[in-house]
Amino acid sequence: MRVLYTSPVLEHPAAGGPQLRVENSIKALSTQCELDVFSRAAAPREVRERTAEFFRTYSSEFRHARRLEGSALADRVRRRLRRTFRDPFDSDTREDARQILEQVDLRGIGIVWFGYGNISFPLMRRIRALRPRLKLVCDTDSVWSRFVLRELPYATGLRKLRISRAGRSKEREERAWVELCDVTTGVSEVDAEYYRGLTPHQGRIHLFPNVIDVESYSSPPAKPSGFRSPSIYLAGTFGYFHSPMDSAARWVLEKVMPRLLQRIPALHFYIVGNNSDKGFGHLNGPNITATGRLDSVLPYLCHADVALVPLHFESGTRFKILEAGACGVPLVSTTLGAEGIPVVDGRDILIADQPEAFADAILRLIEDKACAARLAANCKQLVRDEFSLARLARDAQRILDYLERIPAAPHAG
Repeated sequence: MRVLYTSPVLEHPAAGGPQLRVENSIKALSTQCELDVFSRAAAPREVRERTAEFFRTYSSEFRHARRLEGSALADRVRRRLRRTFRDPFDSDTREDARQILEQVDLRGIGIVWFGYGNISFPLMRRIRALRPRLKLVCDTDSVWSRFVLRELPYATGLRKLRISRAGRSKEREERAWVELCDVTTGVSEVDAEYYRGLTPHQGRIHLFPNVIDVESYSSPPAKPSGFRSPSIYLAGTFGYFHSPMDSAARWVLEKVMPRLLQRIPALHFYIVGNNSDKGFGHLNGPNITATGRLDSVLPYLCHADVALVPLHFESGTRFKILEAGACGVPLVSTTLGAEGIPVVDGRDILIADQPEAFADAILRLIEDKACAARLAANCKQLVRDEFSLARLARDAQRILDYLERIPAAPHAG
């Protein structure tokens, strides 16, 4: 059966966890079926061209949404107008659905796989209405309602009300799409169990985890110029004050770093990734560097003494743990930061939720090299055994086998 994979997030090189999930999903699926790729990702022309060149090696047919063929400026203007005036006809969704179904009919496609399906519900609903018997996969990277609602304990005033409303709205959407689609995926058993609780059709919920291409981490790059040791490392996508990553970085800066610097005055904290420089660049100095966006985080990650996952609200599973594990860098995480990954505190990583305990765990890994090496080796083996592309390819095949077995029956929209 031929599959069309479509996503609003698609970029090479991968600029963060969402892009990395999509890239590895395409790699895994391409080994199990004839795969077409339809990109709905807005990006400058040179990025789109570079991305298309890369993904054509994994797909039989690669296309961009026609609406993205204008200039980046025109796309930004259109999106801003839509946000301001609310397009009552949802013209982008209508246009994308039309083009997807043209490709479905032309190429004899039986399955449409919605990467990053959490934010694709209007498109999935429209496709289902137009092709009731087409098989649809909602591939999620997290439980989005949890992503939203887990901020509630940290919010006040009107923001608390807005979060509650947005989260409840997403919960209603999640209930709708598990009934709408033939398959909904979860990145971990934690997420899959949530989706199973929304539907009597338990068989529609499948695991499709976050994984990494382990071999691409096997050769450490050189240190960046001026790299300082000892160092701790935090990577992610930053960009707005209340985001999980911005909040995590501030927590480390305000509550953990002062404790660390009392013991190790020369310690350096690298904050790496999209928009990290916008939120924290003004702090750059003897103990802090916010790099901003990088083509690759590996020069920093591979040479850090400790990688951090200090999240207090989020959902899904952390590429931060998988990448650090693959690189043999020891980790300290909060309990939530390690959610959905079968790491064990004291065996694979160290887990701490309070600032003093988190700081003590970092100090232990910096000062006890034998402990750090043991944990790093165990985590590396765990990642190789359970979070490789081969694992994802097997899961992809199980999902495709399931879709072949079930009848092409209409679903409620």
